[in-house]
Amino acid sequence: MFENIALSFQGIWSHKMRSFLTMLGIIIGIASIITIVSTIKGTNDQIKANLIGSGNNVVTVSLKQDGYNVDLQYGGLPQGVTVITEETQSELDEQEGVLETSLYRYRDWAEGVFYRNTAFNGGMYGVDEHYFSVNGYMLNYGRGFVEDDFTKHRKVCILDSKAVTTLFEGQNPVGQTIEIMGEPFTVVGVVATSSASAPLINTIEDYWMYADTSSGKLFMPIACWPIVYRYDEPQTVAVRAESTDDMTAAGNNVAELLNERQVNSDVYQYEADDLLEQAAEMQALANSANSQLVWIAGISLLVGGIGVMNIMLVSVTERTREIGLKKAIGARRRRILWQFLTEAAVLTSLGGLLGVGCGIGLAQLLSGVMGTLVSISIPACVIAVVFSMAIGIIFGLIPAVKASKLNPIEALRRE
Repeated sequence: MFENIALSFQGIWSHKMRSFLTMLGIIIGIASIITIVSTIKGTNDQIKANLIGSGNNVVTVSLKQDGYNVDLQYGGLPQGVTVITEETQSELDEQEGVLETSLYRYRDWAEGVFYRNTAFNGGMYGVDEHYFSVNGYMLNYGRGFVEDDFTKHRKVCILDSKAVTTLFEGQNPVGQTIEIMGEPFTVVGVVATSSASAPLINTIEDYWMYADTSSGKLFMPIACWPIVYRYDEPQTVAVRAESTDDMTAAGNNVAELLNERQVNSDVYQYEADDLLEQAAEMQALANSANSQLVWIAGISLLVGGIGVMNIMLVSVTERTREIGLKKAIGARRRRILWQFLTEAAVLTSLGGLLGVGCGIGLAQLLSGVMGTLVSISIPACVIAVVFSMAIGIIFGLIPAVKASKLNPIEALRRE
């Protein structure tokens, strides 16, 4: 085997230009496939990171009616749904795949929130002590909520950076008083979403698709929610899963337990927002178009294989006397067959390696020029090289068989 490989390299080196032109079809085909696969994988990773958030692993479990979130702002309290207790939340934290949970109430568009003459129409949230850690918020300045804020129903609130810009035009809001539905709340801190949980915004299209374009968010202790809205509402649950791949199972486990314990109605059900499924659907749309490009690029591999067959047939013709001499001194058909198969496999394998290198370089070039995200797939690179070797064996089989069947006497006589 090693002798055949050494002979193959000698043959390739003695006809450098011809060998390179033979490999060119393989190089172009493999480079095209590696570039396309890397772009597909990069696009899929970006879709997943944008939709879910890089390292976020948070899934929302909310009360729904006919697949839509229950409108607690205008629809009133849902019948047959009880408030989630601390005991139930402890059981939620023990579900498979769940790292931590948080209970909260919210309004997508707050009403009756003012600072002096400036109105705030962003989101308003009544949160528990776990909310900020579960959802990846970091304290910028001021303080977070403390235990007394919940037990003593202190009318305090925390803003995110966008809400500060909306209400205070970038000035320090800590210590200022905000009016919420006629009740005074003191701002005690400012938070921001950590970079690990924020969507990846690389283009203006990503910004309009994924960025939060609201006026910001206002947070109060969940114990103070009845002060503003006069009654207790069913909570929504934020579930931090142990990993991104556990999000679906963790969300479904939490929803199943809540439906068993808290819901006595055929109208309402707790359901998890399966972002992994949404990401998979968007990835499928991207893959359906790009997979066609892979098949088109595969045609060049077929052309390259035909080129290998052609050049190997030429090589058999050129080396007829060599083959006849080897068979005359005792070389068997199998030895001749493996020699030419090895030469074809080495030729296409070199083309595959060069194609992988060119594909990685081209993918990085496209990333820099077009701003697209690429992710090099190591399995795809290995498969590409193995596949190119297989092409050499398949298309080199006919020339190798032809060489092995040559009559030694006729081969020696041929000029």
